[in-house]
Amino acid sequence: MIVIAASCVSGKKYNSLSDTSRGFMNERDALKGININLEMKNAELEAMRTSIERDIEELKRQYAQVEADRNRALNDLNNITARYSELQSAQEDLIRGNVRETQRMLGELRAAQANLQEKEELLRQLSESLDDKKLSLDELSYELERRNARLTELENILEAQRRILQDLKARVSEALLGFENNGLTVSMRDGKVYVSLDEQLLFRSGSYEIDANGRRAIRQLAGVLERNTDIQIIIEGHTDNVPYRGSGQLNDNWDLSVKRATTVVRTLLEGSRINPQRLTASGRSQYLPIDDRNTVDARQKNRRTEIILTPDLSELYKIIDSY
Repeated sequence: MIVIAASCVSGKKYNSLSDTSRGFMNERDALKGININLEMKNAELEAMRTSIERDIEELKRQYAQVEADRNRALNDLNNITARYSELQSAQEDLIRGNVRETQRMLGELRAAQANLQEKEELLRQLSESLDDKKLSLDELSYELERRNARLTELENILEAQRRILQDLKARVSEALLGFENNGLTVSMRDGKVYVSLDEQLLFRSGSYEIDANGRRAIRQLAGVLERNTDIQIIIEGHTDNVPYRGSGQLNDNWDLSVKRATTVVRTLLEGSRINPQRLTASGRSQYLPIDDRNTVDARQKNRRTEIILTPDLSELYKIIDSY
C-alpha cells in the first residue's frame, strides 16, 4: 500500500489527464464525423454525376430534335423559293394575259412571300435554340468531367487510406502474432486500427501495474510504431461498471482507466524512439462498454485497454476543404 500511494499522481495531474481525455474525445469524434462526411460527399458526387449525365442525354435528344426541325425548315424554304420563282415566271406571262388570273397569281405570290418570311424567322429561331442547347451541353459536359475528376481524386485517396490501414494492421498483427486470440485482438473500423488488450493480459484486477507478459506485448507493438512515424497513437483505458474499491489517490473507475492508459503510454516510450507528441492517454471509465449486459462475461469484455492507431489524413482534409 505504501508503494502504491507513493506512485500515485497528484489530483492536479489527474485533472490534466481528464482534460486531455476530453480533448481527445472531441478529436476522435471529429475524425469519425470526417469519415461519415467523406462517405456522404462520395454518394453526393455520384448522385450529381448521374443527374448531369441524364441532363446531357436530354440535351442531346433536344439537339437532335432542333436539328431535324431546322432541316425541315430548310427544305420548306427551298420548296417555297422554287415555287416563288415559278410564280414570278407565271406573273410575267399573265401580265400579258388575263388580268383576273394575274391578280389571283399576285395574291398567291404575296402569300408565298409572307410564308417565306415566316419560315426564315422560324429557321433563325431554331438556329439560335440549337446554339443555346449546344452551349448548355458543353457546359454540362465540362461540369461532369470536373466532378468526375474530383470524385476520382477522392476515391484514390480513400483507397490509399484503406491500403495504409490494411498494411498497418498486417504489420501490427505480425508483431503481436503470439498474443492474438489470447487476450488481444487487432481490427479496423472508422478509418483506424484498434489494438484491444484484455485486462487479464496487462493488469491485475483493480491495479494499473503492467505484468511481464503484457509489457512484452506492448514493447513488440512499440517496435512497429517506431517505424511508422506518421501514425498518431491514442491509448484508451476502459473499466467495467463495478465501482472501484481501492485506496490511495484513485477514487473511482475514472481514475483507474486514466492511470492504466498513462501506464501503457510510459511503457511504449521506455527505450523507444517514439515521439511523445504522437501519444494521447485517455480514460473512458465504464461509459463505453462493448457489451451492455450486466453479466460476468460482459464485464470481463469491457475491462480492456485500446490502442488506437490513426494514419495521417492531411491530404484527405485538403480534398474535403476544397469542396
